[in-house]
Amino acid sequence: MKLSYRSAAAATLLLAAGPGRAWTTEPPPDYGRVVLANFAPKAGMAPAQFDHWRHRARYTCRVCHVDLGFAMSPGATRVSATTNRAGFHCGSCHNGTARFAGKPVFGACGTRATPDDDSRCQRCHSRGDAAARRKDFEEFAAGLPRIGTARDVDWEKAEAKGAIHPADGVEGVSIPRRPIQMDKEVAIASRGWTNSVIFSHKKHAVWNGCEVCHPDIYPHTQGAARSSMLEISSGASCGACHGKVAFSLGECERCHLNPVR
Repeated sequence: MKLSYRSAAAATLLLAAGPGRAWTTEPPPDYGRVVLANFAPKAGMAPAQFDHWRHRARYTCRVCHVDLGFAMSPGATRVSATTNRAGFHCGSCHNGTARFAGKPVFGACGTRATPDDDSRCQRCHSRGDAAARRKDFEEFAAGLPRIGTARDVDWEKAEAKGAIHPADGVEGVSIPRRPIQMDKEVAIASRGWTNSVIFSHKKHAVWNGCEVCHPDIYPHTQGAARSSMLEISSGASCGACHGKVAFSLGECERCHLNPVR
């Protein structure tokens, strides 16, 4: 029996990586969701819930992961109420005075809780209502282009159409910089039965700049970057983003175009 491209890809990933999030696709409202639980439970509060989709329409990835110092690995940044109140991490924007698109950004982590603060705290420190989150996501994504089997937002197309305008800096924190002009494409040869991947620097530079990938994820040396689906599915190489926040590895055709039949 001849497997379809998607079925064969899923089988290959399953054999290579075993069960895991990398090759599955969570519903768009939950995909890329990060639970910040280093300190909040010890203080008697629910963990903070961070949804990437709420923020990536407003800021590029490198704003948080370069300028604001958020680590790429969950739990490694050690975000706390203290660092937020000091104007770091989430507090770089959620300080009660910053504005985005002319609207104030609510302040995070006050010095003392009051009845009025309770509803504000609940905006981050909540165990989550799945139905409410789905409703919020669908309202947010209304009118935005969708893609893939999971009907995720097509962020690249949304930006190209002018539906979103992600800022590439935070006033008072980021160093002003000009947009990167990087059009180089890199062919990554496939070692299996799929077509090769054409990696577009242009697509990735818009969101990541150079600093997110180089040199921590990929070395600068030409030809030194090597990766396999096993490495990627374990969170290395492309898997640093894909399978966690960027579209999952189950969306094979988005990288391996025109698959071999």
